[in-house]
This record gives sequence, structure tokens and C-alpha cells, in this order.
Amino acid sequence: MHLSRVLAVLLAASTLYIPLSHAASPQVEDAPACPKIMMAGADAASVKVASSADAWGGARTGTEATLSDRVVDYSIDATLDPVKHTITGKQALRWRNRSAQPVCSIYLHMYLNGFEGPGSTFMTEQRASERGFRSNVKTKDGEYGFIRLDKVHQAGTAAKWTFVQPDGGPSTDRSVVRIDLPQPVAPGATTALDIEFFDQLPRVVARTGYYGSFHLVGQWFPKIAVLELPGERGATAPRWNAHEFHLHSEFYADYGNYDVRLTVPKGYTVGATGQLTGTPVERNGKVTSRYVQGDVHDFAWTADKRYAKPLTKTWNGPNGPVLVSVLYTPEYDFNAEPVLQATIDSLKYFSDTLGPYPYKTVTAVIPPYGADEAGGMEYPTFFTADSTAQIEPGTAGRFALDFVTIHEFGHGYFFGIIGSNEFEEPMLDEGMNEYWDQRMMRSRKTSINPTPSWMQRLGINISLDDVFDMERLGANLGDPADPLGDNAWSRLSSGSFGTVYSRTATLMRQIESIVGTPAMERAMKLYYERWKFRHPSAADLREALAEGTGKRGIVEANFDHFIYGTGRFDDRVSSIDSHEILPLPGFRTYKGKQVLVGQKQLKKAIEDRRKAWKTKHPKARDWEGAFQYESVVVVRREGQAMPQTLRVNFADGSHRNMPVTSTGSWQRFKFVGPAKAVSAQLDPDNLLHMDQSRLNDSRTVEPDKRASRRWFGDFTTLLQSFFALLATV
Repeated sequence: MHLSRVLAVLLAASTLYIPLSHAASPQVEDAPACPKIMMAGADAASVKVASSADAWGGARTGTEATLSDRVVDYSIDATLDPVKHTITGKQALRWRNRSAQPVCSIYLHMYLNGFEGPGSTFMTEQRASERGFRSNVKTKDGEYGFIRLDKVHQAGTAAKWTFVQPDGGPSTDRSVVRIDLPQPVAPGATTALDIEFFDQLPRVVARTGYYGSFHLVGQWFPKIAVLELPGERGATAPRWNAHEFHLHSEFYADYGNYDVRLTVPKGYTVGATGQLTGTPVERNGKVTSRYVQGDVHDFAWTADKRYAKPLTKTWNGPNGPVLVSVLYTPEYDFNAEPVLQATIDSLKYFSDTLGPYPYKTVTAVIPPYGADEAGGMEYPTFFTADSTAQIEPGTAGRFALDFVTIHEFGHGYFFGIIGSNEFEEPMLDEGMNEYWDQRMMRSRKTSINPTPSWMQRLGINISLDDVFDMERLGANLGDPADPLGDNAWSRLSSGSFGTVYSRTATLMRQIESIVGTPAMERAMKLYYERWKFRHPSAADLREALAEGTGKRGIVEANFDHFIYGTGRFDDRVSSIDSHEILPLPGFRTYKGKQVLVGQKQLKKAIEDRRKAWKTKHPKARDWEGAFQYESVVVVRREGQAMPQTLRVNFADGSHRNMPVTSTGSWQRFKFVGPAKAVSAQLDPDNLLHMDQSRLNDSRTVEPDKRASRRWFGDFTTLLQSFFALLATV
């Protein structure tokens, strides 16, 4: 068909979208008769029922032959054409059927098709988003990407395939493909598929792509979806968990072994998931390097002819030496050492506080200038960092460089070793990782002074030491549109998805404050030990925290309010008053008769009593006197009624702690005593971090400038957020 005719057809049918560069897939026939296996629902999100003890083969004790219960085995040969930015691949995929029924069809993720054009779910959602994706790089003609299946054989017989949209996305989305197998896979059996595929990398747009000679190759091969079994993440029957590639969703896959041979032109430096095995082989101007890694659920790599000599260092951890490598281009040579050090610090912190790092390598990549969209992405044993012109400690740029490095390394635990489902429960990775990263930043005593130099010359310096204050400001605590536990795509907005990071970190900080740091650390170690190399749900995290802290009621209440619901609260001290209890005019009964006590008489009696008291107590303080005080404090409650404490401070230095127990909108407290109240403070021990506003948590009887200082504190935190954002965009 002539190109003009093709374009006319495309324009005439808005639902028709056929990438011109793709060969048609084989005609699809009905799959062989097999028990039907359902798909995870398009609305699948946080799970409330804990997984069974034997889910994913049961907890890994360390006595097994492999770290994970390996389900898949990938053997891949890939050749990069760095001029055309294409990859030609051959893949031998072995997959084990863990279920108790035969499987006649499998599903493969074809993530690169998210970038093939406007008909994909990814780009459809990007157009509808008010913020787009991260830095929202525009894709121009010639910069799109795709993955094409050229061959799928089982035991020498061609398989049929068709693209499907499990989440009800546009019919033109090609990010999930169903493969109808010539031979069913029996329960417990393993099948082998021979696959040939072709990648056209996009210009760096979202976690993958090229920029000049730089290539970040992620989500680049046909990857089999996860078949979940009853008792795993809320499943009650076998189901395929194979969601489309959404704008904000990341990934989920089975653990297995990867043996990958990467061929690039001579002169290109390669970095990848896993260990370089053997000596690279040079032939006909090309070099083939072999990388092998077991017990991971993904594989990514990079190649660039501009990389400088990698900066490397060995960290000696609990499981032996770990080779840490940093790949960078010359313009960012001064970033390499800080990234290396932050990675080594992360290895120690995460090993000490969660569990020993189990692999032998970590590779960090600093993308070159112009490829910023490739920064800040994680893969097993491999991640991309940020870059900055500011490496002086305390600057916004250095803060961002350190934090992004720590954050992407941390994903290696919460996404990598603890195999969270980032489709359906992104808070288990993004949120929990953010929480643990900020704990590390705080333990490093990291501070930031985001003040521009011109403000410093005027004598204005703004500094912040508590990184969790920044998280609170970004958490949108006053108007949470979606539960934290919702999936990555069924959300009000990109902004709502963005709060998964900060709201989760703030919530976990709240739980830690209430139950105590030792209890929270004990619980997180239990979570890691129980769920490493498996796939937990939000309910499994809840159970580990409840058991590990010994505070089930606190943990369950916080999960119900904020993870499974859109709970919010804003308690405030609405008024405080303290006055002497003076006798009042009126009739009194005296010797059986009603006697009128007038105002003049009463006034003189009060003055006489005060004078006598002062004569008797010449050293009395200003507030002490002949009469007692009545102090009244009113607390107003909005939203969730969280267990709360009110501390009332009195002029004599004493205080009273009162439980705020009302489930209504207000509670009044009265106190009678020799000292007047001077101030009232909600949450005096700073436990409730999910409180919408801390500015209204206290009030004094007399005007006090501390509120203005609190306003200034929040203002400086907001500035920090702003400057850190500038540094990472």
C-alpha cells in the first residue's frame, strides 16, 4: 500500500494505529483447550489479606541451593548498532509452571512499545496527565522506540501470538502480548521458548534510550509475566499478573537467572546487571562481553564510547567483597567520587539495618549532559544516578546527588531483593524506599543550605537538618485524593501518584515515632528476612510490622486510615484561657438568711485578701496570689480521630498531659489550681507526622513569636524542596 494511502487510513480511523516499521504478527488462532487462567484486574491494588506462609516457595532460609526459588532462566545474545540505536536479540527463555494445572498460553511484557507512538497506553496517559512524566521530554520524529517479535518457537514449532490490553487500555497498545503455546506446560514442568526480537531504542525518554553515543538499555527484551498462585498477594486462584505499561507504573517479574552476551563496537565501554564473566571476546571490530547474575528479576545495561575509565572500589561486606563501579563521561568526572562514596555508604547502611547485600557487584551510571531523563532509575545491581555542578557539602546540588544515589541503590532492596509489585502497590517500593533513604540521610547528618549566593551576600542563610520535614511538605496531607495503597495508574493525577513517595515516608516515620525506633528497626529486619526473594503485599508488610513492633493495634489503625483509605486529620488548639477564680456578687446564705453581697463590698474584700496574702508572702512571684486559677483549653478535631496528647503548661513550671479521646469535632479541658496555664501543645513529643498542619498545634495565653518561627521553619523547608527539585529536573 502506498504510504499516502496508509496515512489516510490512519487518519480515517482514530482507533487504528499500526507502526509502519513493524512486521505483522502471525495470524492468531484459538488457544488449545485448557483451564482458563484469569488476569489480575485492571483495578488491582493494595492487598488486605496476608499471603500464605508457603507463598513463592516459602521464606528463604539461606540453606537452599539458590537465593530465590528460580522460576525463569534467560539466555540472551544482543548486538547493539550505536548509529541506528537498534538491538538485534536472540533469547532462550525457560519458564517453570508453578501451578497445579496445565498452562496453554503465557504473557510477555513488551515495554519498549510504550514509546512507539500515540496509540500506546503510556503515551495516551502522558497526554492526559497535567504533569507528564518526570521532566516530560518531548519525543520527536525519529526518536520513537519499539520492540518487535520476529520469532517465538516451542520445541521447534512456531507459536501464535496476539497483543492484548489486560487493563482495558487503547486497542493500539502493544505492551503485553499473549503467546499461545503449541504444547501445554504441565503442572510443575518447564518449557523452553526460542525467541528472536528487534529493538529500536527511543531517544532517552523514560528510564531507557539513547543520547548521542550513550545508550541506557532497560526493559528491552520480551519478559514473561508473573503467574500468581492461591495464597500469593491475595490471589484465590491462579492468575496472570500482566498489566500494560502505564505512565507511572514500573515493573514486576519472577526471579531467575540471566546469562547475557552483549556485543558492541570496539571502543565502547559496557556496564550491566551482574558480574562480567570471562574475558570479552573481540571479533571483526566488535567486542562481546558476558554478564551473569542469578536470583534477580530484571537485567539492564549501558554502552557508550565516551565513558571515562570506570571508578571502582571494593567494599567488604557480610557476604564477602562487592565490586562497586561508577561509569561516567568526562564532563562529570567530579561527580564520580561522591556517587561512589554514597553507594558504599548505602551498602553498609542497608546491610546493617535491613539485611546483608547478597550480590557481588553494584554499578552506578552517571548519564552524560543532555541525557538527564536517563538518571534516577534502578535495576538489579545496576542503577543510574544524578549529576550536578555543585559538589560542595550542604549545597542543594550535592544533597540531590547524594540522595538520588542512595534512593536508586535503595530500590535494589525494596524492588530488587524484596520483589514488590510496582504495578499494583508502588508504595511498597517507592514509598518504603523513600522512608529508609531519609533515615539514612538523617543518620549521615546530612544538612542542606539551599540559599542562593546573592542571598548569602545579604546575610540571609537558610539551612535545614531534618529531611523528614521536606517529606511532610510534599505529602499533600490536607487533601489526599487516593489511598497510599492504590495502584500506579488509577489515580486522580500525576501529582497524587507523586505523593506515594512522601506520604508513605511520612506515615512510616509516624509509626516509628509511636512504637519507638528499636521496635521499628526490629520489624523492618523481620520484613526483609521473611520476604527477601519473594513478592510481598501491603498486607504482608502490615503483618511484619505488627509482629515485629508488638503494636498490632497501632500498625493496623495506621494502615486502615492511610494505606487502605484516604485518612487525614488536623487537630488544633483553638483557644486557651486562664483566669483567677474570684467570688461573684449576689445573694449568699448566712445564718439561715439570704444576704446580698454587693459589688463594692466584694471588690474591697478581694483587695483586702490580696493585700493580706502579699504581706504574708513577700517573695511571691507575679502569678502567685490569694485565689486559684481556672484554665480552659479547647481542642478542635478535623478528619481522622487519631490518639493524641494535649500538654498544658502552667506558670509554676509544671505541666499536665491529657489524652485527647473525643471522636467528635471538639474536646474541652478544664484545670483548677494555684498556677495559671500559660500554653497548650498538641503532640508534644512530635509523634503524629501525618497531621495536616503543625502551625495550629499550640497556643499561648499571651502573644508569642514562636508561631512565626514555626512559619519560617516551614518556609525554609519549602525552599529546600524547591531547590532540590531544580537540581534533579
